[in-house]
Amino acid sequence: MTQSSRPTSDKEALLANIALLYYGEGLTQSDIAKRMQVSRATIVNMLRESRERGIVEIRVDGKHLSSSSLARDVRDTFGLQDVYIANSDTRSTAKDRDALLSQVGRVGAAAILDIIAPGDRVGVAWGETILAVSNVMSKSFTEDVEVCQLIGSMNSDRVPASENCAIQIAGKLGAKCFTLHAPGIVASPEMADVFRNEPTIKSQLARLNNLDMTVASIGNVDADTHLKAAGMATGQELTAAHAKGAVGIICCRFIGAAGTAVAAPPDDRLVAATLANLQMPKKKLLIVCGSDRAEATLAAIRGGLVTHLCVDHSLAQQLLEQ
Repeated sequence: MTQSSRPTSDKEALLANIALLYYGEGLTQSDIAKRMQVSRATIVNMLRESRERGIVEIRVDGKHLSSSSLARDVRDTFGLQDVYIANSDTRSTAKDRDALLSQVGRVGAAAILDIIAPGDRVGVAWGETILAVSNVMSKSFTEDVEVCQLIGSMNSDRVPASENCAIQIAGKLGAKCFTLHAPGIVASPEMADVFRNEPTIKSQLARLNNLDMTVASIGNVDADTHLKAAGMATGQELTAAHAKGAVGIICCRFIGAAGTAVAAPPDDRLVAATLANLQMPKKKLLIVCGSDRAEATLAAIRGGLVTHLCVDHSLAQQLLEQ
């Protein structure tokens, strides 16, 4: 348990004291209720509020998330450095999908804190999974860390602006944040070249040549992919990419079953990390939710885009079966 800086009100001071009794001294909610002469329900609500306000944060050591037999099996089968498994119910409704994504996000956040080291330059991608990670990540200041945005600025109905993920994770790490001051996709290849060669953007993209670690996810090439939802690819472009052999999308780039690049629109209109940028770092954390991403995840592993993997239990089993 960690506490935030000095309380700004009597209410926050009270919440902090309740949190210390529960998390620090190990008193039960009933014990605290008797001591404070309030109902147990009141204590439950106060503990919840202390978490919501950031007065107390709970951090799980990521090392323990990679110690299960299933995690070891996936790690050894694919020659990865570490695998982190999120255990959760895996049903098909949207509500259950949201719950699974939330749990994968928590495990992914713990994995980042387990892997990152002082002085690292970390590239952060964009999407629903990375947003879930950034929303729940605990504060853990790490010395001399830089966070770099991997995909130019974009908005979608599902996820806020792409820089939001990098900024949030940088804030949790106490890191410098280098956002990419360009749209993620532009109208033509010629315009993309202009953006890439603009001095400020060129220097920001150059930082991606020297990353120590990446934090990314991968999607499939189905019609509901976030690439289409964000307006970055049309249904026809997805169909054409699939016909060329694309099975996954990582940082808005298509990859085939062997993990190699598939050159298909809108690839030439992107202002984002290249596949080479994603392959170079020594530490590459891929965080994936859902067994329908199994083929895409395997492709990323084959392409040298993964050293550390965070997946849900069902996806882990699916990877071993395939």
